[in-house]
Amino acid sequence: MFKPNFTITANLLTYISRIEAAKAIIDHSALVPAWEAKFRDEAFTRTVHYGTKIEGNDLTKEQAQQLIRLTEVGDSQTAMQKTGILGRDRDVQEVINYRNVISWIDSQRVLHNPAILSEDTLKTLHQLTLVRLVEDKYLGAFRDQQVIVRSATDGSVVFRPPVAVEIPYLISDFFSWLKEAETQSMHPIFQAAITHYQLVNIHPFIEGNGRTARALASLVLYLYEYDFKRFFSIEQYFDSDVEKYYQALLSVQQSPVQDMTYWLEYFCYGLAIETDKIRNQVLKLSKDLKLKQQLGEQVALTERQILLLELVHNQGTITSQDAQAILPNVSVDTILRDLKDLIEKKVIEKDGVTKGVTYKIKD
Repeated sequence: MFKPNFTITANLLTYISRIEAAKAIIDHSALVPAWEAKFRDEAFTRTVHYGTKIEGNDLTKEQAQQLIRLTEVGDSQTAMQKTGILGRDRDVQEVINYRNVISWIDSQRVLHNPAILSEDTLKTLHQLTLVRLVEDKYLGAFRDQQVIVRSATDGSVVFRPPVAVEIPYLISDFFSWLKEAETQSMHPIFQAAITHYQLVNIHPFIEGNGRTARALASLVLYLYEYDFKRFFSIEQYFDSDVEKYYQALLSVQQSPVQDMTYWLEYFCYGLAIETDKIRNQVLKLSKDLKLKQQLGEQVALTERQILLLELVHNQGTITSQDAQAILPNVSVDTILRDLKDLIEKKVIEKDGVTKGVTYKIKD
């Protein structure tokens, strides 16, 4: 029976805390619909682009975005004719296919629907990932031959997945574990990370295992309301250092006791980085919207004034000494002029006199 082996470390607790804090802000952010759509579209593009780039796809992010917008086109030749993209036929088809994978996930009733995590779903994701790239008999079908995984740097064999005859049993065992009450009480991010690793480890298909594993891991997160409004894409983090990504996966296989701790730390750290980025974007936009509502118009601010305003937002009130601390290379007179200009623009207001002066957002 499959049972993951890992230790809850201080690092894991730190990363999960960061993710939870970011999630609370993202989930409760009040953004206008147009901005929410923009964030989702950007995350969709990053997921498709970096999710295929990890596997060696040479198309640029801009080219991937062009293909993503051709929602009615399913084959590479038509797509290249319509966009004028010059690239390998396979690269174009991979992007189209993974676009369809993410679109399929977005169209499903995932939230609180554990039935979505099934062998049938796994095979559907694989079929969408590899259509027009392999023979039809391999679409959504477990491999019937042995495969090996080679190093991207020197071509040496780094991993030999289980023999083909074991795959149906290993997959059945994995999904049984995923449905256990004990597993469902585990933090969803741990479940997603383990899902990602275990499917890559079993390597159930002739190819396309990485993309299929990452897609099912996303479904695990979405099931438990860890979709972060679909603003996130962990694929960019994986692609930022592909060697480190594969080393993190291999760390489990190279452990005598199949210890997943390092892999979980790697996965959770990446998700923490991505959600921190989104959190910061959301906070900045929320402040901009709040400021615009207060003033009724857009106000032109210098970079120094933006820093000062962010400090006021974060602290509630500031003194001129606080301002000098974040602008150490700017003269006191310049800082005071910036603060005076913000007062005149009715962005902030001054409270107190002489040495006791503080500044706050204007009510």
